[in-house]
Amino acid sequence: MMNPVSLPALSRIAICGGTHGNELSGVYLVRELQRQKKEKVGEAALTTVLSNPRAIKECRRYIDMDLNRCFTKALLSSPVMDDTPFEVRRAQELQALLGASSSVQAMDLVIDLHNSTSNMGVSLITYYNQNPLILHIYKHIQRNVTVAPVRLILLDTHHADAYSLDSLGKHSFTLEVGPQPHGVLRADIFNIMKEAVDQTLKWVQCFNTGSVFEGGEVDNAYMLVKSIDFPRDQENNNISGVVHPQLQDQDFCHLRPGDPMFLTFSGETVKYEEKEVLHPFFINEGAYYEKSIAFHLGRKMTLSVPSLQMKEH
Repeated sequence: MMNPVSLPALSRIAICGGTHGNELSGVYLVRELQRQKKEKVGEAALTTVLSNPRAIKECRRYIDMDLNRCFTKALLSSPVMDDTPFEVRRAQELQALLGASSSVQAMDLVIDLHNSTSNMGVSLITYYNQNPLILHIYKHIQRNVTVAPVRLILLDTHHADAYSLDSLGKHSFTLEVGPQPHGVLRADIFNIMKEAVDQTLKWVQCFNTGSVFEGGEVDNAYMLVKSIDFPRDQENNNISGVVHPQLQDQDFCHLRPGDPMFLTFSGETVKYEEKEVLHPFFINEGAYYEKSIAFHLGRKMTLSVPSLQMKEH
């Protein structure tokens, strides 16, 4: 057996909610943690943040632009002018608060809480760097949260700059739970998110006290391959069809050649024509209409994760 990977203790943890101001489970979970004055996870310091307070107050996704796309190197280093969008200013404030990912001041673990209108269950989204700590947290949540399916979504940054809030942490992930309409709280979705957060903090305590986590395989992982737009008319580029009823709410299913994707307003079925079987997710996400995305497609993967333990001082 190979020696476990050793990583430093997680001494500073941040939980962020309201990066999108109308995704309310994270907003109210952070508010509850603040009401409880929860500032410790064992010996680790816990920081709770309402990421976009103006958007939360107005129950809107954002004020000027999507905050969760404002953490690129270019935007984080851009000068603040009179016409700088609010979210760019806020991204720079959050970087000052949480620390840049490459800096000594960076939080050891950042968890960003989100809701989706899609039937996503519990999805951990992280950048694809084979981070064993995040993979072990994922395995722990997958094993202990049983009321909804738990999956891992991987974003490839080999050819693109990281852009989301969770890219600030030394270790980080986005926790996406759905389905839940924007601007609405559902008890079942809120409780699923709370359970996933509680399990994450429980894992952190075990890690920080020296527990050894055995390696193995990580299943139900999906690498984002590309995004699919709705069918559109050629005259004014308006949507000319909707997600097909057979695909709606079937996030992470197999999409095979010939399977229906869209139903046009004239009644025609648009089928999936590519050869590779892929897996759609964020199907018909309400916030993605403005981004011209009907759903993402991912490639299912099985990952190997080494054993892990805390590095002794």
